[in-house]
Amino acid sequence: MAAALASSLALSPSTFRGGPESPKPRFPNLCAKPMNVGLAISTRSFSRHRKTLRISATVSVSNPGVRTGPDDLSATILSKVMHSDRGVLLEKEQHKEVAEVADALQTYCVSEPVKCPLIFGDWDVLYCSVPTSPGGGYRSTLGRLVFKTKEMIQVIEAPDIVKNKVSFSALGFLDGEVSLTGKLKALDDEWVQVIFEPPELKVGALEFRYGGESEVKLRITYIDENIRLGKGSKGSLFVFRRLGNST
Repeated sequence: MAAALASSLALSPSTFRGGPESPKPRFPNLCAKPMNVGLAISTRSFSRHRKTLRISATVSVSNPGVRTGPDDLSATILSKVMHSDRGVLLEKEQHKEVAEVADALQTYCVSEPVKCPLIFGDWDVLYCSVPTSPGGGYRSTLGRLVFKTKEMIQVIEAPDIVKNKVSFSALGFLDGEVSLTGKLKALDDEWVQVIFEPPELKVGALEFRYGGESEVKLRITYIDENIRLGKGSKGSLFVFRRLGNST
């Protein structure tokens, strides 16, 4: 469970210095939608011997459900993953739609996301394309019958600390949580590595550590003031939302 939980919640390089004081990058609000314009030509007969041509323009958007500016794309991906139990409730086609929006957002990502100070803060894990990955066995089909996930949080502290926590309710009355603390390292401009200490489990009055260290790698594909996207080394897509933001 520890390795699966760790793989779902890793971001932020060890090379950050003075991150919180750095100015926030500004993202252009490019909301123009690319449109395909076609010309439809029709004929209308006004008499037996005379016909006139009428030319009309028709406008279509390739996918009206997906908006194209970074702010609109952020809102779109949030609308698709909210209330999905972190992806568990989505069908295959819906996961595909989330991936398409994530790919579009990637084109607006800053050039060196691992150095972006916006990475620091408290993040809610909203979605994973492999829904049982965050939380490991606790999030499997059987595990969800016993353990109801209450929250899944990641805290990233400057310069290189990440703290992950999954809180749950066992059998509907016994509260518990699993937490990990890790050290982060930037591998390049987009990829980071995190090495986690053994996880700590709290259930009721019990508290103990189990297992060993775990290591994960993650590519940061998009970051702004509100959301963060990442892809694991095996291709899993993650969507995080900054806590305190309701948009």
